[in-house]
Amino acid sequence: MKTRIASVEEVRENFHGQGYICNDEIATAVFLAAQLRKPILVEGPPGVGKTELAKASAAFLEAPLIRLQCYEGLDEAKALYEWKYGKQLLYTQLLKDKLGDLLGNADTLEACMERLADFGDAFYSEMFLEPRPLLQALRADEAPVLLIDEIDKADQEFEAFLLELLSDYQISIPEMGTVTARNEPLVFLTSNNTRELSDALKRRCLHLYIPYPDLRLEQQIIAARVPEVSESLRRQLTTFVSRLRDMDLKKQPAVSETIDWARALVLMHADTLTPAQVESTLRLLLKYEEDLVTARADLHRLLKD
Repeated sequence: MKTRIASVEEVRENFHGQGYICNDEIATAVFLAAQLRKPILVEGPPGVGKTELAKASAAFLEAPLIRLQCYEGLDEAKALYEWKYGKQLLYTQLLKDKLGDLLGNADTLEACMERLADFGDAFYSEMFLEPRPLLQALRADEAPVLLIDEIDKADQEFEAFLLELLSDYQISIPEMGTVTARNEPLVFLTSNNTRELSDALKRRCLHLYIPYPDLRLEQQIIAARVPEVSESLRRQLTTFVSRLRDMDLKKQPAVSETIDWARALVLMHADTLTPAQVESTLRLLLKYEEDLVTARADLHRLLKD
């Protein structure tokens, strides 16, 4: 892993070389998070590059990326570790015949239980442990980038469970005690703001909000990700998308969808936006039928100038 970042400018230039165009605020947040070894909470609407920011940071730091995708009902067993119950059961069956030898001449229940206690502990050892993303990050030989994606989709109980990790880079496992990070990971948490996150979680993190980009920044993003698009077409399509976002839509087009649309226009050999081309490709930007109807009804204004 890259051990030192010289400046905010180095972050921005490296990201630009990867095709991730960011402003000073984003580059500064990543610089500070890496230097201070603090988690960074990245909020904003879907599709503005929150997950890509973690990926770009891992590439910049030359660090492995470990990703935990959050969802409703996510618990410790799926995020931290599981016991290999099938393997435990198999070993139990194989060792059945050895129980007589194990118990030996123990002639009381207490004596038998005492000897079996050590036998039982063996089934809760490293041999039967299945690490999940959080434990993988703590035990990594090289400091990783840990992405906890869409934390707002997880339950508040799971959010509370993360507090120990975010403050001390350690997790308590009942059967094994406290596991402390061998190398402190750089942690990214992303949120689409579907619910309010707790103050306790926010206190432990640097905060970054990524909005939809302005016209100039989105044109730079398109130029980096789809360089085949001409300057005039790039200006037209970003203006069109910006006007769409100003409308009352169920889901506004994301930056990732603008990129997909630009690639589609390149494949169609478009050099300017026309009503026919917009009609045939509008589903790349809008995912709900009512949004399509709304946009088509206002297509003349959207394409004006």
